[in-house]
Amino acid sequence: MIRVLFVCHGNICRSPMAEFVLRDMIRSVGYEDVISVSSAATSAEEIGNPVHPGTRRILARAGISCEGKTAIRMSARDYDSYDYLIGMDAANIRNMVRIAGGDPKRRIRRLLDYTKHPGDISDPWYTGDFEATWRDVTNGCESLLGHILAERAEEIIRLRTIAKENL
Repeated sequence: MIRVLFVCHGNICRSPMAEFVLRDMIRSVGYEDVISVSSAATSAEEIGNPVHPGTRRILARAGISCEGKTAIRMSARDYDSYDYLIGMDAANIRNMVRIAGGDPKRRIRRLLDYTKHPGDISDPWYTGDFEATWRDVTNGCESLLGHILAERAEEIIRLRTIAKENL
């Protein structure tokens, strides 16, 4: 299984948006049996809280449910459990590297680093602009998925073959 972890400060706005957008994209291409997605926070302040209403609204508008998701915190163990640890901004990256105790395998990157326009995704908790976050997250997830499918094509074929044999 190829595993992706999205991370932002509180795990109520950007990272759950990315989690559920990428899950939807993976489902639409039929790879949910080989790619799993989750999200977490770098801070503890929102732990246990549901997804922010602004994120829930924009996901619902796209027909994507995030029902049942509550904020969790990234742990050092996550570094070895996930293939891709994706932060939303430079501050997230610094905190992720600190939590992980480094990044020797170079698994930690910003989501927009996979696009033609690398940069930070603004936090709608502060900006109130969930539309801009939606555009950035969607663009980033499309690029990330393309990257994963290209970079891990042989592994995906192998995993799909194993999954089909186990049916």
